[in-house]
Amino acid sequence: MSPILQQLALGRSAVERAAELRQDAQWWARVRSDPASRVLCVRLGAVPLAGDELAFTSPEGLPEAEFGFLGTDNGVNFLVWLTDIAEDDARFDSLDWQSLRNCGAALSARDAGLATTAVALTNWHRAHTHCPRCGSETFITQAGWVRQCPADGSEHYPRTDPAVIVAITDADDRLLLARQKVWQPGHFSIVAGFVEPGETFEAAVVREAHEEVGLNVSDVTYLGSQPWPFPASLMIGCSARSMTSQITVDGEEIEEAAWFSRADMVAACESGAVRLPSKVSIARRLIENWYGGELPHEWSRP
Repeated sequence: MSPILQQLALGRSAVERAAELRQDAQWWARVRSDPASRVLCVRLGAVPLAGDELAFTSPEGLPEAEFGFLGTDNGVNFLVWLTDIAEDDARFDSLDWQSLRNCGAALSARDAGLATTAVALTNWHRAHTHCPRCGSETFITQAGWVRQCPADGSEHYPRTDPAVIVAITDADDRLLLARQKVWQPGHFSIVAGFVEPGETFEAAVVREAHEEVGLNVSDVTYLGSQPWPFPASLMIGCSARSMTSQITVDGEEIEEAAWFSRADMVAACESGAVRLPSKVSIARRLIENWYGGELPHEWSRP
């Protein structure tokens, strides 16, 4: 793996998840009532900051049933309050709320891992409140990592949707950059899409490349992965080689695409004609992996 892909912003973590303890009800009762435990709150997908660090609160005064366990570090237990903070909740107005897209790359490995897990877990609990089998309202158990149905006893676990993202090059080692129809002109990235049921990630790369830009690709190589909790993806980063250079965009998801040599991309970014994904994304790191080094922050799109 390239060193550029070893430290993906939202793939870093320095806490012990201690998953084996989640079913211990007595342990969990002690942790969630311990004033020394640190609780991270989430508001509309954003996390609170104090400078460049996460801002934590005490579990005291928060409903015990709505905690989730994030992990432990140096004897400190970290939790997330699973109730999404309302935008008009005055108790938290003094905090600096930032999206992971904005702050993820600047956070320490510990805080990046905690925030990514907290946002993903909160997203899941907010969207999966009822049993998919019978429709009964479920309750939280196993330290926030399971929802159980009181009617039929079924257990439901956090959802993660695998998606592939691929740096496609041609015979001249040019990189394909594409713009989605919903993006502003000049905002480019690389091809990506969800893995379908019964499909390997290699097959998903081949399918997405053909569907979105009309390319037949081979030599699919896994390069790295990163959680992307917007709301619940795991991005599987790959490279692939196109057998041809003829591009045919689908016109539905992708509106334009083009091949770029390294010099072409530098010129386009310097002129402002192209803006690249932010540094928090695996897309940016895959582009930099192809380029051979980091690219200026100023070339990032907002």
